[in-house]
Amino acid sequence: MDLKSELLKSIWYAFTSLDVERCGKVSKSQLKVLSHNLYTVLNIPHDPVALEEHFQDDDDGPVSNHGYMPYLNKYILDKVKEGMFDKERFDDLCWMMTMKKNFNMTSQRLLLSERDCFKLFCLFNLLSEDSYPLVMITEEVEYLLKKICTAMSQEWDVKPLEDLISRDPTVQEEGMSVWTFLEQMSTGQLLRVTSVEAFSLALHEVFLEMYHNVLKRGYMWKKGHMRRNWTERWFVLRSSSMVYYVSEDLKDKRGEIQLDKSCVVEPVPDREGKRCLFCVKTHNKTYEMSASDQRQKVEWTQAIQTALRLQREGNSSLHQELKLKRRVQREHSNRERESEERERRKQREVQMDLERQLKEAEMNSSKILAMRDSMQAEIQEKERKAEQQKRRIQELELTQQKLEAALSMEIQARLEEERARQELERLLEAEEEKKMQFQLLQEQEKILQRLSSTCEASNGTVDENTPSALYSASVELRNLQASRKRSHQHLEEMQERLRNASQHVRHWNVQLNRLMTPITPRGRCREEAPDREPEEKQNRPSFLNNMAAPYGCHAELRK
Repeated sequence: MDLKSELLKSIWYAFTSLDVERCGKVSKSQLKVLSHNLYTVLNIPHDPVALEEHFQDDDDGPVSNHGYMPYLNKYILDKVKEGMFDKERFDDLCWMMTMKKNFNMTSQRLLLSERDCFKLFCLFNLLSEDSYPLVMITEEVEYLLKKICTAMSQEWDVKPLEDLISRDPTVQEEGMSVWTFLEQMSTGQLLRVTSVEAFSLALHEVFLEMYHNVLKRGYMWKKGHMRRNWTERWFVLRSSSMVYYVSEDLKDKRGEIQLDKSCVVEPVPDREGKRCLFCVKTHNKTYEMSASDQRQKVEWTQAIQTALRLQREGNSSLHQELKLKRRVQREHSNRERESEERERRKQREVQMDLERQLKEAEMNSSKILAMRDSMQAEIQEKERKAEQQKRRIQELELTQQKLEAALSMEIQARLEEERARQELERLLEAEEEKKMQFQLLQEQEKILQRLSSTCEASNGTVDENTPSALYSASVELRNLQASRKRSHQHLEEMQERLRNASQHVRHWNVQLNRLMTPITPRGRCREEAPDREPEEKQNRPSFLNNMAAPYGCHAELRK
């Protein structure tokens, strides 16, 4: 972040503190006072006429922050150069203007001093986002609190911050304002403060490191260039210089080592009774120093190398660089998180699609299984019907054979009956003929008897053959009657056999008709049987159609 952006953050607080009505506008008289103070604290020559000329069209009303920005950029910020003013004094001016109207320092609950609150205000602006209104996200709040805890040699407790986020979810979503941050810090709700003095010292150390870009400070022995003696000095290392003082109160400055791209830091072997030696080489001098121990030597060497790296990269602040790296890392993490979220959503969609397809497949499978079961049941039913039809056909064939045998028996019985009847008729005709002959013979006998009486008188002779012929005719008649009786008895036997054969034929005919009846539902059988009879006759096996001839023969025989 450049110098202008850093200054604008503090100026924004000063401008909004003058906006009493919260309408986004400030009167010209107040802007004159603000501009005058900014001219003074930034060491810029005053130009009151420029302000009047710039806002000569806004005499009737207040000026918004958008209207003040062109003047601020042109007449103030564009003239500012780094190193020509005291930035802490500038931030202190803006702090005093905004603190009086936004933060109550007289509350009995406050644990921190006004100076500590100012340092927290400066650190907040340093770590806040670049968008307005200024807020600090929870990750940066956590980073700052960890820095303070480390300086206090105290373990960081994340629970107070989590409790604040649970009470106010907007802190996690939108960030934390400076007044919320100061209130939480001053009341000890974000950080457990056991000693106010220890907290102030730790905050001051963090303030120097982050706000004043002090990479490291402490006592070291320095070798002089003139008398070549060793003197203990208080060193303060920044990215552009390494200043040394008589003591840590910084009142007596003894020298300054300007750091640039050509400088190097190298270790030096122990000598002259001094240990942990290293030197900083500039383009014209070499500065030899001795740390108190090996750990301090390593820390100083690394800090100086960091300062030289910042010089080569053109950066003036290590923590600005770290802030940008954290922001880039957060953005990268957010992108990865969003990418993972998109991937999870995509996977969920794919999973839902797969589940839907699986459900459809299960439904289709259930339908297929149902269809398969139905088809299997239908096949089984058809097989059962086919087996039943096969049995019926076998029964029909057997019944046909039985019926044909019965018909043959009936035909044979009828033929025998016919022969018996013909024999009986023949015998009856013969008997009738014999009866006529017998009657004729009887009449002849009577005539002969009458004639015998007359003939005895005339010639005394009688025909002796007449009685014998009558006797013979009588015997033949009796034989014919006996034969007729026997024929009649035989005819009755044949008729009995014919009745039995006819009854047998009717029995098997009933069985055949029963087997030939189609198997249909009970309700449809009575309705559809008449209509389906011709079709059934067409679909009937050929041997069943051939059975009509015996039936016709049977009918003719009965006639």
